Amino acid sequence: MAIVVEHEKRRFEILEKALDVFIEEGYEDATFQKIADRCGITRTTLYLYFKNKREIFVWSIKQLTEGIEKHLRLMMESDMAYSDRMESVMHSIIDRCVENRRLFNVVLTYLLQAQKTGKDPDSRVKRRTIRLRHLISQMLIAGKNAGAFRVPNVKNANELFYGLIESAIFRIAILDHADADDVKSAISLAVRGISIST
Repeated sequence: MAIVVEHEKRRFEILEKALDVFIEEGYEDATFQKIADRCGITRTTLYLYFKNKREIFVWSIKQLTEGIEKHLRLMMESDMAYSDRMESVMHSIIDRCVENRRLFNVVLTYLLQAQKTGKDPDSRVKRRTIRLRHLISQMLIAGKNAGAFRVPNVKNANELFYGLIESAIFRIAILDHADADDVKSAISLAVRGISIST
């Protein structure tokens, strides 16, 4: 069991250091060797943890999204009012995006490079965010079923809230904002807009 824990701990350390390489070099110029050098290990040792640079990058994103999803599921089960729960969940997502702004800078360059080579960046993003969008829909449906939300169309409401997340990411990654308090205020306004006063 200790070996598995150490392996996972080392993987996390590699992901953290690899992120620095991706930020400094850009996705295209970051190499497996540069990542190994930053980690103070050989390429052969790095292969024990990851098979290539893309896998390291994908794991970095997966680590972020899984952490957000786990936290959201806990918040969804709380006994707060639905409007407070929705607002807390959305603010938490934005806070995690701000905390991981370095990763979003790398994701941006990765998606732009994918687009230049004829790949569809939208489908790549959707694959990574489908569970998050589903969780937002679950919250909207639960609030609607409980009589707490006035949501005639859950899909459109989901687009609104997800669009606010995208706005925050744009401000963080493109405009280099250190926070997204303005987007959090817009989220609070949107939650109040769908809430039914009791």
